Amino acid sequence: MNILVTGASGFLGTALCAFLERQGAVLTRLNSRNCDLTRADSLPAAAPDRYDLIFHLAAWTQAGDFCLRHPGEQWIINQKINTHVLDFWARQQPQAKLVFMGTSCAYAPGSDLRETEYMAGEPIDSLYTYAMTKRMLFQGARALHRQFGLNYLCAVPSTLYGPGYHTDGRQMHFIFDLIRKIIRGKEFGEPVVLWGDGHQKREIVLVDDFVRILWSLTNTFDNDIFNIGAGEEFSIRTFADQISAIVGYDASQIQYDTSRYVGATSKCLNVDKAKAAVPYELTALSEGLESTIRWFYSAGAHHS
Repeated sequence: MNILVTGASGFLGTALCAFLERQGAVLTRLNSRNCDLTRADSLPAAAPDRYDLIFHLAAWTQAGDFCLRHPGEQWIINQKINTHVLDFWARQQPQAKLVFMGTSCAYAPGSDLRETEYMAGEPIDSLYTYAMTKRMLFQGARALHRQFGLNYLCAVPSTLYGPGYHTDGRQMHFIFDLIRKIIRGKEFGEPVVLWGDGHQKREIVLVDDFVRILWSLTNTFDNDIFNIGAGEEFSIRTFADQISAIVGYDASQIQYDTSRYVGATSKCLNVDKAKAAVPYELTALSEGLESTIRWFYSAGAHHS
């Protein structure tokens, strides 16, 4: 099977490519260094083969308050990226199935976060632009399917975690930021200050679990959308307590800064649809955190 992957050097892309190689796939890996997706001519030059599958993971975003600071740029850059991928798919790779990532922030606050609500209501204001570019990507795939019969699958992930996260100085998703801060508190005696009051809740899923479930859905369903997550959420304080116990840090020393941006106070995907569709086994949170913390130490990620 010949497979094209955009965003191949990212956290999810690296894990997905490793998995696909184990399945015997022949991969074309694209990243910002070998293909500028904001240019219309880059994809045809970088991906001249005929593909069975296209995994579109690339997006211009970061964790933390990045979306608050770059809404205009996010709209222009991500719309260019997604439009060029959709155009390349329709014009040059119509035989390929396009598998692309949605975002949980596309769901309106107060919704049940079910797939039927992905395009309904207004996303949270702080993440509005990014959420809408992802909705437009979904609509683009639906439109091309309707007119030309192209096949797609949209996967909406909760926050992914696990070994191998980027250490290039970008803002980290909350779970990695918690681990880094708590390890540095333990190893270097730095104060551990977490954003918000610690009662905001989050859901995480191990990246390897996500990839395995995504592959099962890809092989089974066409022209559909699936949430992939843990289906349960925990408070930041709960995550911090578990990480502190693994690291050996006194969690009572953690400080909470209620003046800092925390985004949504709760965000847990409804995963009933995916659970009913494919085998849905998830790694226990304690086991996943332990493996991620071991990687932090071995990679020296807590020094960044």
